[in-house]
Amino acid sequence: MNLAFWRTKSRPAETRPGGVPFWATPISTGGGRAPRSYEAQVRAAYLGNPVAARAVRLVSEGAGGAPLVSEPGGHPALRLLETCGCGASGPRLMETLAAQLLLHGNAYVEVACGADGLPAALYALRPERVSVEVDAQGWPVTYVYRAGDNVTRYAAETLGEEAGLLHIRSFHPLDDHYGLGCLGAASDAVAVHNAAARWNQALLDNAARPSGALVYQPGDGSSLSAEQYERLKAEMEAGFAGAANAGRPMLLEGGLQWQALSMTPAEMDFARARDTAAREIALAFGVPPLLLGLPGDATYANYKEANVALWRLTLLPLTTRLLDALSAHLRHWWPDLALRVDRDAVPALSEDRERLWAQVSAATFLTDAEKRAALGLESGA
Repeated sequence: MNLAFWRTKSRPAETRPGGVPFWATPISTGGGRAPRSYEAQVRAAYLGNPVAARAVRLVSEGAGGAPLVSEPGGHPALRLLETCGCGASGPRLMETLAAQLLLHGNAYVEVACGADGLPAALYALRPERVSVEVDAQGWPVTYVYRAGDNVTRYAAETLGEEAGLLHIRSFHPLDDHYGLGCLGAASDAVAVHNAAARWNQALLDNAARPSGALVYQPGDGSSLSAEQYERLKAEMEAGFAGAANAGRPMLLEGGLQWQALSMTPAEMDFARARDTAAREIALAFGVPPLLLGLPGDATYANYKEANVALWRLTLLPLTTRLLDALSAHLRHWWPDLALRVDRDAVPALSEDRERLWAQVSAATFLTDAEKRAALGLESGA
């Protein structure tokens, strides 16, 4: 395939007015509710919801701690991946990139070269601060990074040209230049889970039961005056409402009678709604609910199977995408570089490796050299 021919083909240009990136466009959550920006969704999910925060950390920390190998072995690029990707201190580069790709759908990496002209450090840029500028044909030419009043412009990385800013993005069916994160898909479940938590907190603040009613039944059929009503309301709020006043005896004046109200068990069953929302949040971020301690999920027989599923379905595809992009970008300096996850060193995948070794060892029609090649080992002497 002639890549140069395809590179000159025209593609649809950016359709949003003023080149506004996807992440800056408010996302409508449906149902007549106000659109929510990326920052608002991060605050509601990662900063304000324990299930979403744990799911993201489980994936990002797993990606950051994955054992890595390089070809050729012991390559200096491995040292770059072990450093922090956001400055002097913080999480590893792979952990930062995994979290950004999961939440935002985009990750940007800046390469800082040393005096020898080789990469000396890799820095992950905040994806919500980066926007893409395109040419007349809709191809990205410049990445603009805005941090307060400071604006930095990076050349877009193109095939066969000098390395620019590395852009790693997930698939977005409606956008040519920006990836799609998991926050939008999880926003409704996060809203339900947070609302249920606030409701339960309100119930605890009111002695874990709904309020009752004061019934005024005087013998002459009269009613409370406005002044009496406001005084009674203020006394109720000050002396009997709130968790600190739970169980406090109530002193009623003549004509007043307390009538307790109750809710049905179905109306009080907020735990089921919260568990359902929590499982949907875990589903959006690709984490088996069993690993988050969520009850009522029988998809996996035990914790071990759920951990294997996390690696197979989420961590390996995510780390492979990140390492392939980093390898391709760093080949501008090291043409033979290849980075990958060392599956033999992943405890959760040990049974898969044992099964493969047994199958290859039992294949009598293969030579020793072919068996070593099938297992990904170097040929013996």
